Amino acid sequence: MMRVLISDEERMARQALAQLLSPEPDVQIIAEVTDCVAAADFLRTKHVDIAFVEICSTGSAAWDLLKAARPESRPLIVLLAPNEQSALRAFEANAFDYLLKPFHAERLRTTLSRARQQLSLMDRQGASSASVDSERIPIRTNGRILLLKTEEIDWVEAEHNYVRLHTRQASHLIRETMNGLEGKLNPRRFRRIHRSAIVNVERIQEIQPWFRGDAIVVLENGHKLTASRNFRDRLREYLH
Repeated sequence: MMRVLISDEERMARQALAQLLSPEPDVQIIAEVTDCVAAADFLRTKHVDIAFVEICSTGSAAWDLLKAARPESRPLIVLLAPNEQSALRAFEANAFDYLLKPFHAERLRTTLSRARQQLSLMDRQGASSASVDSERIPIRTNGRILLLKTEEIDWVEAEHNYVRLHTRQASHLIRETMNGLEGKLNPRRFRRIHRSAIVNVERIQEIQPWFRGDAIVVLENGHKLTASRNFRDRLREYLH
């Protein structure tokens, strides 16, 4: 049974979401609150699997709610957004997903399906305190927002206060830190191999020893990356 918290200052929005959730046999709404402060207070003492939380006017991020929750029972955070621009904050705030208002049943079912898979995986790994894995990265381009699937990324490189995401078709520059992005990516697929490089391990074709403990990582497209000795243990974990 998935234990659900709903947090939204609008009573009509809470009711609408609760009504859409009611047909789901494995969903139990355990509480409804009106703001982020109340949501954080609730999570400090109660176990919740999914928290549907309105984007807070106070600027509170999903990560703040995750920190408020008990380490052994941190929930998946789904932000409730009034528009696409606001929804972008869901990814910037380490949220699991977002829902646009007014809510749509089909979109909600997609979120619940992904949540079931994620919770099942966390249960199997015994990692209920694992960090949220973002499966899509928002890219601003030509006045639009492109949601790039992380599985399409070959590798990532640091560029000053930005990171560049390299795919087979193109590259995209976003304002993010390497540490911040690393925390959002699936650690089973992505490994930090250098202070300025993260690689999709599924794209690795060959690893060649290099000088002073470094290594050369050859991707399927022939591109070569340097894996520094400071990060070689992360590659060793993947190889074993």
